[in-house]
Amino acid sequence: MTSASSSPDNQFVRWFRDSSPYIHAHRNRTFVIFFSGEVINEKLDTLVHDFALLKSLGIRLVLVHGIRPQIDRYLKQNNIQPRYHHNLRITDEKTLPFVKQAAGLLQLEISALLSMGVANSPMAGAKIRVISGNYVTAKPLGIIDGIDYCHTGLVRRIDHHAICQQLDQNNIVLISPIGFSPTGEVFNLAAEQVATEVAIALNAEKLILLTEHDCLSENRRIIRQMTTREAKALLEQTNTLPQAIAHSLEAAIKGCQHGVERVHLINRHTDGALLLELFSRDGIGTLVSASPFEEIRHATLEDIGGILELIKPLEERGILVKRSREKLETDINDYIVIERDGLIIGCTALHCLDQNAAEIACLAVHPDYRRNHRGEHLLNFLVKKARKKKLRKLYALSSQTMHWFIERGFKPVTLAELPPAMKSFYNKDRNSKVLCKDLSSC
Repeated sequence: MTSASSSPDNQFVRWFRDSSPYIHAHRNRTFVIFFSGEVINEKLDTLVHDFALLKSLGIRLVLVHGIRPQIDRYLKQNNIQPRYHHNLRITDEKTLPFVKQAAGLLQLEISALLSMGVANSPMAGAKIRVISGNYVTAKPLGIIDGIDYCHTGLVRRIDHHAICQQLDQNNIVLISPIGFSPTGEVFNLAAEQVATEVAIALNAEKLILLTEHDCLSENRRIIRQMTTREAKALLEQTNTLPQAIAHSLEAAIKGCQHGVERVHLINRHTDGALLLELFSRDGIGTLVSASPFEEIRHATLEDIGGILELIKPLEERGILVKRSREKLETDINDYIVIERDGLIIGCTALHCLDQNAAEIACLAVHPDYRRNHRGEHLLNFLVKKARKKKLRKLYALSSQTMHWFIERGFKPVTLAELPPAMKSFYNKDRNSKVLCKDLSSC
């Protein structure tokens, strides 16, 4: 028999509640999304449905699409051999007409699907306006290693004012990897580079790169998050990354270094990959950011709401002593939190009792994140803080987690051994065990 907590309805309610902070956080934010020509060949209908859903949630969308396989197909049909150097197409006079053809047809196809709101779906009939234009000024790539790239170019400038105008009018902006010179020449551009430069010019909150592969570590596990420093190290230390992933990581590093808050690398083969990445706690792809995605830091007044939400279930079960918002505000300088992408997932506090001792209090970690030793990391952070203050003893009161503290060097002591300040607020009704860690002996 299925329990009530695991029924489909309850699972949906839990998912919807868990996703609500992200729905709120993403509203009115600018996301630039790159997807390759391979995506267009295989899963365009599904992907466009997800774009329409993101738009309906108030996200400002700029879409940048690739055209490589389409160009290759046109060249093959006309018995023209594609030419590449360093994985970049050489766009000569014979190739350029097919670049224009591929860009124009795909732009029309994507616009048409979005304009319908995706037929036979919950988004059918949604009024979504899609705008394209000459937003990219380009320059020739030139001659490299003696190879003339002809009409293959680089982004010179993005008309971000024009793009913002369209976003302000509630339109989706669709950009093809085509650029124009001030003299009217047309250049074929790398779509990933266009997406990166657009995200930088718009100061976008997110650059999302739909990739052909997962970003894997050397032991073949998905890397969930990296700083730009870690991404650089990965590129330098391993030769096992697929070339496409290496290019995406390079784009991510550049984006973050120039003001993009978050860059997501998502395997486009997973159905609903965009939604899973953006509206679930851990996502399914790789997040690259300039600063750590998850960090331990001192709490501020802005964190009080998150701390209260975290500790309330534990207070209701009697694991933690109840604390009012006013009490948290008064003691906020004593608190430490773990923040994960804007969410408070762990907290604790160090309350000084006298010149030699302090109490560790309110140690809590969100149920979904009680792996990877986060509680231990919080404790170690407080121990280091106590040492800096030259404290000699740390005390903790616990009614249900005594062994956790004992395993980390705390020893049971009697109530009589408590410092006077701690004795004064000891609640005999709770009958908590008293534990102590001697810092002078370790």
